[in-house]
Amino acid sequence: QVQLVESGGGLVQAGGSLRLSCAASGRTFSVYAMGWFRQAPGKAREFVAAGSRSGRSTYYADSVKGRFTISRDNAKNMVYLQMNSLKPEDTAVYYCAARATSYSSSYYYSDYEYNYWGQGTQVTVSS
Repeated sequence: QVQLVESGGGLVQAGGSLRLSCAASGRTFSVYAMGWFRQAPGKAREFVAAGSRSGRSTYYADSVKGRFTISRDNAKNMVYLQMNSLKPEDTAVYYCAARATSYSSSYYYSDYEYNYWGQGTQVTVSS
C-alpha cells in the first residue's frame, strides 16, 4: 500500500511555471507506475501525464504535451510534474496517482487503472 501527498500548487500568471511534487510513503515505491490527473470545476477528472516504474517511459495528454514533464526520483519516493507555459485552462485540482505493476515500462492513462490517489493540490492560472 502507498499513501500519496501532493504539494507545490498555487497561483501563477499565464506563461509562468510551477512544479508539483508528490511524496509517496512505503519502501516499495519503485514498483508503482505513477500518473497525474486534474479536475477543473464542473468538469470530469482528466488525464495529464503518466510515467513507468523506472520513469523512462512517459505519456502525456495532447493538451499538455511539450509544456509539462513528469519525472520521478525512486530514491526519494517522489514524483514531479513540471508545468511550463501555463494557461488559464490549466486551472484545476491536480492529483497524483499510483498503481503497482510488474511491467517496468508500462504507463497508464485511465483513472480506473490507478488504485491509490493523493488529496490533490490546487493550481490556478490567471490571465
